[in-house]
Amino acid sequence: MTYELIVIGGGPAGYLAAERAGQAGLSTLLIEKRSLGGVCLNEGCIPSKALLYSAKIADNARHGEKYGVEAGEVVLNHPVVIKRKNKVVRNLVAGIKAKMRKNNVTVVEDTAYIAGRNAEGFEVKAGDAVYTGRRLLIASGSVPIMPPLPGVKEGVDTGFVMTNREILDLEEVPNRLVIVGGGVIGLEMASYYHSAGSQVTVIEMLDHIAGPTDSEISQILLKNYEKKGIRFLLSSKVTRLEGNSVVCETNGETLVVEADKVLMSIGRRADTEGLGLDNIGVELDRGRVKVDNKCQTNIPGVYAAGDVNGVSMLAHTAYRESEVAVNNMLGRKDVMRYNAIASVIYTNPEVASVGETEQTAAAKGIEYEVAKLPMMYSGRYMAENEGGDGICKILIEKNQRTLLGVHMIGNYSSEIIYGAALMIEMEMRVDDVKELVFPHPTVSEMIRETIFEF
Repeated sequence: MTYELIVIGGGPAGYLAAERAGQAGLSTLLIEKRSLGGVCLNEGCIPSKALLYSAKIADNARHGEKYGVEAGEVVLNHPVVIKRKNKVVRNLVAGIKAKMRKNNVTVVEDTAYIAGRNAEGFEVKAGDAVYTGRRLLIASGSVPIMPPLPGVKEGVDTGFVMTNREILDLEEVPNRLVIVGGGVIGLEMASYYHSAGSQVTVIEMLDHIAGPTDSEISQILLKNYEKKGIRFLLSSKVTRLEGNSVVCETNGETLVVEADKVLMSIGRRADTEGLGLDNIGVELDRGRVKVDNKCQTNIPGVYAAGDVNGVSMLAHTAYRESEVAVNNMLGRKDVMRYNAIASVIYTNPEVASVGETEQTAAAKGIEYEVAKLPMMYSGRYMAENEGGDGICKILIEKNQRTLLGVHMIGNYSSEIIYGAALMIEMEMRVDDVKELVFPHPTVSEMIRETIFEF
């Protein structure tokens, strides 16, 4: 059978593209080898948030005396947390399936392989069937990077070494958890498992955590984690896994860190192996599918969205890329803009950022000014965060006085940052933001408070 669009991959980019294409009347086939929702819904964004919310409730209960709330011993029941996480995932996957049916999208649960081209379009094999698509959208996502270090493969085989997939399904909380990588995944899992009772050690090759996050925000987050009792080994390189331990080099010394489980979270790479992209000549760049600002590849009619193109490995980026791709398929002019895509670390406290940091602005030669204030300037933040040390930091372009970046650490940041993204997207100036009315009392008022520092 011939479809107007075949989508390979049912994660955020794939299922939303299929939904939008179906809404527009395109006959659409979606092929997913595992579960609809992809890594985000099944092994990443959503299940980790379910765990982290349980941890936040437990942490708040344990320190309720600060707010006049007294409780007995607080126990985080990990099996119950996992059971609830699974229920949340099942319900959301069912919702995606319902959307596919509603928009007449045909779903095939199998592995896709691009076999070549015929007179009508692109041939895609899935199981024993062969389908033809006049257009293709590659949305196969990404997979964890596993370093070729001694002991890693053996650790994976025995279950000693985990990726984000396995750690979200652990039946028991490990006494000693070593996390290799201090990025978003590593920090979120460090936050949950510490609250659940693990002794957590994070080993990070860089001299800071949270990757490209603003350095000042990163330092505040580090101090919060260390205060809780999470151990960090920065500027440290793992050299091997040996028995029940991780061996690393730190400041010229060899350290051996004992562990019951090890989480490898050093990054992800585009999942393009075995897709058959070379059969139709799709150009790759270090394993990633190369695309233009319309999310189109070098082959007319073939698009790529989400982690597989490696531009911005975030689920919300994938959503927008899929819409851009489908709009261009339909003849509607649309392009991707990446300057105002927010990122969030859902720890306790939350971290949220959008736009340029001081480091990236300086590297690009942008003349900028900075203003920052403690989050305690917000009445609601102070009322709900006893002893909180969050900040709000804003960068503006020096001459045009438009917003360049907004960076926050403190709870509710994840729900506020979209407003800052909109301000940057709309190229709002300082004076424009000063005229906005923010609801009171809300933590979002921190943007207004900080903008008046310019």
